[in-house]
Amino acid sequence: MKTGNILVIDDDAEIREIVQVLLSSEGYTVETVADGMQALTMLTEKTFIPDVIILDIMMPDMDGYSVCKQIREISQVPVLFLTAKNRETDLVEGFLAGGDDYMQKPFSYTELIARVGGLMRRYRQYGGQSDPQKEKQVFISDLVIDKDQVSVTKNGKNVELTNTEYGILLLLSENKGKVFSLQEIYEAVWKDTFLPSASNTVMVHIRNLREKLKQEEGQGELIKNKWGRGYYIE
Repeated sequence: MKTGNILVIDDDAEIREIVQVLLSSEGYTVETVADGMQALTMLTEKTFIPDVIILDIMMPDMDGYSVCKQIREISQVPVLFLTAKNRETDLVEGFLAGGDDYMQKPFSYTELIARVGGLMRRYRQYGGQSDPQKEKQVFISDLVIDKDQVSVTKNGKNVELTNTEYGILLLLSENKGKVFSLQEIYEAVWKDTFLPSASNTVMVHIRNLREKLKQEEGQGELIKNKWGRGYYIE
């Protein structure tokens, strides 16, 4: 049986019940709320500390994008968007708001369980203690990646990354010069089986990461692309 806390934020009572029953049967402790304000109060007051948040986008009063942005001000817990929206612009907006993954309604129960499991493993890996046998800091250009603090600074200033963005950066920076395909990045960071539909997810995360790590004019991209093969850091 799996363990961990999951918070479901959705104004649809039927969806909340389905997800709660499904994930509770896997061994997770599941709390549900109908709107973002309830969730933010819960997180701020720490009445429930989730390991993964499942968040609907189309909710009244405060949509999922706005909720996610406010969550990111107080927590780096992984956020899985669960929504009927399916345009690429919606996907990009979700990741820009700080989301880690994205599933469309109606969703496969098996896939939801797998996605939640992958987010849970990744959060625990990057939120836990570093291997004491490895270097605690990685230096790349003007970046310092601190594996104990799970933080990134650029010219001494903190760079706010999601757990997924941090995982991609750490993978590439610890393997300088090695080109990773989209499949290799996905399987190493998401810790899940790669499907063709995941390609766009990886590329959007890399696009966001590049934007956050933007170099001075004339320096080029820190994360480079080898056409047809994948991404790497020199």
